[in-house]
This record gives sequence, C-alpha cells and structure tokens, in this order.
Amino acid sequence: MQLTVTKQSVLILRVMLSGIFLVAGANHLLHVDQTVARMDRANLRNFALYFGEPDALVIISGIVMLGAGLTFMSGYLTRYAAAVLLLVLIPITITVQVGQATTLGPLFKNVAIAGGLLFFILNSFTPSKPTHETTDARTSRPHPDHLIHS
Repeated sequence: MQLTVTKQSVLILRVMLSGIFLVAGANHLLHVDQTVARMDRANLRNFALYFGEPDALVIISGIVMLGAGLTFMSGYLTRYAAAVLLLVLIPITITVQVGQATTLGPLFKNVAIAGGLLFFILNSFTPSKPTHETTDARTSRPHPDHLIHS
C-alpha cells in the first residue's frame, strides 16, 4: 500500500494538535486550584495519587505539556515530544475522563488526540537509511516504503 502525505498536511496536523496541549498546560499552571478540584471530583481520582500529590502533579503536567507542546509544534524531536505528550495524556484521561458517564465526549476527544500523537510516534518524517528505502521513479530519490511526500 502506498500512502501520499503532503508536508503541508503534516504541518497543519502537528500545529493544530499541539494547541490542545499548549492551552491545557497554561490552564494547569494558571488555575492549579481549579484543576486539582476537578481531579478531586473524578471517580478515579485515587489513580492520580499513585503518581504524587495533586498540586505537584498539576504543576508538573502543566510544565511538561507546555514544553513538549512547543517542541512538538516546532517540529523539533517530533516523535519524542509526541511520546511525552501521550505519556501525560494517558493518566489524565484515566483519572478525569474514564468512569465519568457524563463525559464520554471529552473521553473520545482524548482518544482522538492520542491517535494523532500515535501518528507522529509511528511515522518518520525524516529521511530513512538507504537500506530501508526504495526509489521514487518520479524523482529518482529514495523514499520510505510506507510514506511518500509530495
């Protein structure tokens, strides 16, 4: 199977996907008490306590979301930034969204965001080593077998 993905579409996806982490990270840092209160109301709030004190978790996750979100948006170390953001998203989703029957929309929003992050984790947008590539007949340049940029 051959997949054609334009550089512009990847850029748009990356920038738009990073926005949620920049906003959430800023909100965590600007509204620590409200974010902790939201955690306290969650059915699975005890899950978060395995990782530390709620105030510290909110501040640390805010800093990580801002830092990794900016890195992800810039396209620098994209795969690693996406992995870090996914590692932050999973416990937040479990703590706040899972077990809340009234929040299925936000739960599946987080599932969709995780899918977007996985797209960047699983795909490389930098040239691969020649041993794993074939040649694009249109340009006579090597390209990864699973991804063609046009």
